[in-house]
Amino acid sequence: MKSSRFDSTVLTFCFAFLYLPIVILVVYSFNASKLVTVWGGFSLQWYRSLWSNESLMDAAWVTARVGVLSASIGTVLGTLAALTLVRFPRFPGRIPFTGMIYAPLVMPEVITGLSMLLLFVALDVDRGFWTVTIAHTTFTMCYVAIIVQSRLLTFDRSLEEAAMDLGCPPVKTFFKITLPLILPAIVSGWMLAFTLSLDDLVIASFTTGPGATTLPIKIYSQVRLGVTPEINAVCTLLIGLVTIGVIIASITTKRNEARRIRDEHAAIRGVL
Repeated sequence: MKSSRFDSTVLTFCFAFLYLPIVILVVYSFNASKLVTVWGGFSLQWYRSLWSNESLMDAAWVTARVGVLSASIGTVLGTLAALTLVRFPRFPGRIPFTGMIYAPLVMPEVITGLSMLLLFVALDVDRGFWTVTIAHTTFTMCYVAIIVQSRLLTFDRSLEEAAMDLGCPPVKTFFKITLPLILPAIVSGWMLAFTLSLDDLVIASFTTGPGATTLPIKIYSQVRLGVTPEINAVCTLLIGLVTIGVIIASITTKRNEARRIRDEHAAIRGVL
């Protein structure tokens, strides 16, 4: 009993330490006062004023475009990488290829951002929108590869074999059989990739250039001069988008796992 109470107390303090600042930020985004530390009543004026703030809107538009493009490209590349790792267990260079897939997952973002910066400088590429998109694609595709790979490892390949035995070509089998079955994992990977791109600051700060200021960079630059109620409002919207993305990805993954379990049980009942 004492141990359980102690664990609950420690868990409560941990959650408070992690999420209480976020709760305070969200609450004060509805503050009517211009002073962020003084409560002046409930108001939505700072959310309405965001639409007239051109610099924040431009940064939000850049962030959305980078997120959609990097998530889409990263999803395609990550899915191909997952298919390669699962369907071709032995090929020359598999170990280095696997290491390159997993490296961005454990590598500090500062190292990733600096390496991308040195690459663009060496290639004499002007930094801007496309360099940020390429950098985000580099690390988001790794997360997609992991998610899709986990689904492919539990995939029943007898369905593909049955389709090809009936005369279906390999490419058509992939689009008619394989892709629909792994689509929930691909959607989860896309949502996670978009969420990671949406709130990235470190890598974008190394690879951005004129006219490609993302929303996290804009927020960080303004916070250094002082927190304003508008910053609280835009941060709340960003938190909401990230939360929705994580929830959708989590629900999609759980439904995918539940569907896989149901299919396995149905196959077992069919055999019995």
